[in-house]
Amino acid sequence: MAGMETVIFPVHDVDKAKPVYTALLGVEPYMEQPYYVGYRTGSQEIGLDPNGHAKGMTGPIGYVEVADITASLAALVEAGGSVKDDVSDVGGGKLIATVTDPDGNILGLAQSP
Repeated sequence: MAGMETVIFPVHDVDKAKPVYTALLGVEPYMEQPYYVGYRTGSQEIGLDPNGHAKGMTGPIGYVEVADITASLAALVEAGGSVKDDVSDVGGGKLIATVTDPDGNILGLAQSP
């Protein structure tokens, strides 16, 4: 598994959150859609998900970029994690999944096309 390259924050009002994250990161969003606002600073991606709370997100989730999401998900389950959200395509062939650790913390996996 590689480093944690993406962190997604659930937000209730993306129009109110955008100026705060733009000021924090010092860059404008590279992507602005009703379902996602994305920032890139170096190799780090910060995302705002206006539907995150409705999907059960209680705080930010870090995503680790992996080469084989299915194998990585299986390895985490074997190590004691529990699948929260199975592998799904979020568009353009980008796959994500989430796992909870034994303490209930949510960990994300991402596989780019």
